[in-house]
Amino acid sequence: MAQRPPAQQQPYPGRTEGMVPRPRDEMREYAGSGLLKGKRTLVAGGDSGIGRAVAAAFAKEGADVAIAYLEEHEDARHTASLVEDAGRRSLLLPGDLGDEARCAEVVERTVSEFGGLDVLVAHHGTQAPVEDFADLSTEQLRRTFEVNVFGVFWLLRAAVPRMPDGGSVIVTGSVNGLRGNASLIDYAASKAAVMNLVSSLAQHYMKRGIRVNCVAPGPVWTPLIPATLPEEKVEGFGQQAPMGRAAQPDEIAPSYVFFASGKSSSYYSGQVLTPVGGEIQAG
Repeated sequence: MAQRPPAQQQPYPGRTEGMVPRPRDEMREYAGSGLLKGKRTLVAGGDSGIGRAVAAAFAKEGADVAIAYLEEHEDARHTASLVEDAGRRSLLLPGDLGDEARCAEVVERTVSEFGGLDVLVAHHGTQAPVEDFADLSTEQLRRTFEVNVFGVFWLLRAAVPRMPDGGSVIVTGSVNGLRGNASLIDYAASKAAVMNLVSSLAQHYMKRGIRVNCVAPGPVWTPLIPATLPEEKVEGFGQQAPMGRAAQPDEIAPSYVFFASGKSSSYYSGQVLTPVGGEIQAG
């Protein structure tokens, strides 16, 4: 049985170093088959956790990977090394994706360095629980939506017009966006918003053959958990799932490969994959 996390906390936004147990997020046992050969990809929130696993998997499938992240330089450099170990080009793009100008800059740098952009993953996000809804400040609400909603809008608005017909966009939602959450109230609302955005843009870009899909995980053991949740909620994190544990990032990344590859998911757009540890129906 997988080790359940003991009580622990970290400063926001969290680091892989020091997490107990250490997440499985390097796709070490994953063997690519050329599904993304020659593709130019951008993974926003790619420094650690699910984003790191996605970047590593994309590289093993033959893609170059630009990694946008906030300020976790050590984690981001390690992710870049995984991409390069797979024989692909990496590009590190630090900065706040809750800023409109930075979202445009990240896209421009990726297109300039790689010569284009075929696959975009909007995985970046933030969360902060509240014990009482009345304590949810306007400042926190605004920051959550700037990063999780506006940042996704700005990134996609800058990127999709630069993508070729037949490209792929993948947005990270959450099971909380489907059913809400008693303490992650603004976070759950923000995820519901971007999941609806996926449905709208899938229709909007159908004529160009650009597929827009969503991965909405349940509990996953990433640095964001000890960096944002109180110790008592970190202890045993994920045990409420039917499988009795949180997912490892390596278990979630193949969903992104599926959506990124036209060979695998050519008939999918506007869809939501929900890796939630055995729940028959999320929500």
